[in-house]
Amino acid sequence: MVRYRTALLMNHIVNTSLMLLRRTRLIYVGVLVALLAAPDVIGQPLPRVQPEEVGLSSERLERLTAALEGYVQDGKLAGGVALVARHGKVAYVKAFGQRDIESGSPMQEDAIFRIASQTKAVVSVAVMMLQEQGKLLITDPVGKYLSEFQETTVAIPREGGGYDVVKARRPITIRDLLTHTAGIGYGSGVAADKWKEAGIQGWYFADRDEPVGATVARMAALPFDAQPGEKWVYGYNTDILGALVERVSGVSLDEFLRTNILEPLRMNDTHFYLPASKRDRLATVYSSGDTGLERAPDPGGMVGQGAYVEGPRKSFSGGAGLLSTADDYARFLQMLLNGGELDGVRILSPNTVKLMTVDHIDGVAFRAGEGFGLGFSVVEDVGKRGVPGSVGEFGWGGAYHSTYWVDPQEDLVVVYFTQLIPARDVDDHGKLRTLVYQAIVEEPALTTGL
Repeated sequence: MVRYRTALLMNHIVNTSLMLLRRTRLIYVGVLVALLAAPDVIGQPLPRVQPEEVGLSSERLERLTAALEGYVQDGKLAGGVALVARHGKVAYVKAFGQRDIESGSPMQEDAIFRIASQTKAVVSVAVMMLQEQGKLLITDPVGKYLSEFQETTVAIPREGGGYDVVKARRPITIRDLLTHTAGIGYGSGVAADKWKEAGIQGWYFADRDEPVGATVARMAALPFDAQPGEKWVYGYNTDILGALVERVSGVSLDEFLRTNILEPLRMNDTHFYLPASKRDRLATVYSSGDTGLERAPDPGGMVGQGAYVEGPRKSFSGGAGLLSTADDYARFLQMLLNGGELDGVRILSPNTVKLMTVDHIDGVAFRAGEGFGLGFSVVEDVGKRGVPGSVGEFGWGGAYHSTYWVDPQEDLVVVYFTQLIPARDVDDHGKLRTLVYQAIVEEPALTTGL
């Protein structure tokens, strides 16, 4: 009997131990899953490989490294980060120079940059998501959602000086805004006096103490620079789209981008205004001066040394407001190259990405060899453009001298971030493009989702 009771006791102890072990393992797994799902933990770059694994030459990429470091040595750039990905893998990433010259802080791969007009691509994707959700059509008039735009006006120059204000011949559409053919500039056009009086000029919004929707509503009453659909005019188009996203979705642009694009793509270092914990990663803005590089003023008006950290945090500029890292922005571009999906997360359908990355301004003057899609320039004729690249390539840049492009034929993503405004006597963008393409030594082995 004693032996029997002892056996029962031992069996109970063993079973209890096993049960506690299973529970512990479940708790451990649950904690691990929670940690992996936390936005500040799961952010990660694209996979990294040796260049030769994706048809690039390490030896030839050293030419790019030497060129970038040369700009720093010559005093033309403070520093920056260049990233090249092929077949969905990062084959080259280079942090060069300094994040801040005065403190001697070296540039790091995770440095955060003001990306200005590279925000436009992200907001254009947001608009197309709303179309996919059945909440709008890009052929709709903007006034259907933002009533201030139901009737707009255009400033027509007079011979000998001055201008007349006339009614627009037709309503502005969402597609007009996506393609920059709405006739809306940055407030320095024919009726610049009216825009100046309204306090709406230039692309910089970070220091504004009013929501972007309020600024856009006031903008609608001002005379625009051209009739809708007749000219390519670069301006506030995507800021208006940001206000439209807010109106249609019912949430702030910051929240919409964060919950629908940034968090799903693990772009955890992309913000409108920088969290205090990340301020030491923000690259300093410099200007090309008569005697070399000069630290840009703080806050610097349209330069914005400090407002992205200490500003009012009210104006979420869809045209120029985001901060990001090279790794984050590469993930966004890789999603587009994949036809709208990355790491099992689908943001857009392949058909929508195809629609975005073809020319929509046939007949409207733009750049030689290029057209414009729904948020990006697109290459139509490599010879007419005259620089290395491929038909179907799409991209854009930002006011702080950053740039990016995606080349579906080469299965290639390139991100280049610097902080230089104005940029004078520096040909780094051209050298970057040339030295990336000369490093490709094998034809693409994979096809993309496009």
